[in-house]
Amino acid sequence: MTRILITGSTDGLGYATAESLLGQGHEVIVHARSAARAEAVSALIDRGADLVIADLADRGAVLDAMDELNEGRAIDAVIHNAGVLTGPSLLPVNVVAPYLCTALLTTPSRHVYLSSSMHRDGKAQLAGLDWSGGSVTASYSDTKLLVAAFSAGVAELWAPRVLANSVDPGWVATKMGGSGAPDDFDLGHETQERLAVDPSLQVTGGYWHHGAEQQPAVGVRDADFRSRLIAELAEVTGVALPTR
Repeated sequence: MTRILITGSTDGLGYATAESLLGQGHEVIVHARSAARAEAVSALIDRGADLVIADLADRGAVLDAMDELNEGRAIDAVIHNAGVLTGPSLLPVNVVAPYLCTALLTTPSRHVYLSSSMHRDGKAQLAGLDWSGGSVTASYSDTKLLVAAFSAGVAELWAPRVLANSVDPGWVATKMGGSGAPDDFDLGHETQERLAVDPSLQVTGGYWHHGAEQQPAVGVRDADFRSRLIAELAEVTGVALPTR
């Protein structure tokens, strides 16, 4: 049995992932950004899921949540599912929160980051980014390139003890994807589930889509860019990525 934290699990792929992993007999921690949103996961809590509440756009709330989680039972894997599509919280939610969660949680041996095929339109650049979310300085595509690059950097630094992979879940029918999205919804969450819990899947540093590894954008594969990204995130948050 694996204990998994799934961020952004009140709806869409996050909820489906939590529901599926609970059904497989794993222990799940669901995440909501507020007490009001936690009502959406009441059925999962009734089935045994634990709950953590944190607004991932609020850096202080993320730090408090990590302290809370570290005081509880050991977490084996994290699926960094939470994300926003537009607005000033793009960088805080899509990149900074996964960074802090990765750096501060002490026990996970697997991290799975939700990227997107749209990362191929993103820019591999750090100049001018407002990591605090005070203004909009990055697109959704930019953030998904950044989180895929961060995943690859974690894989490189923490191998072989910690496995890190990023996933393109496809264009599926969620609040973000829209009701007319053409991809298979179940395929949209099965890959991250396997990467989080399948003991036979020991790969790290991969970029995945529907169960298969793909080549990500050039920026993700740039070791110098990955190093600079991790260094900048450490500087702007005041939290260094530790040795694992």
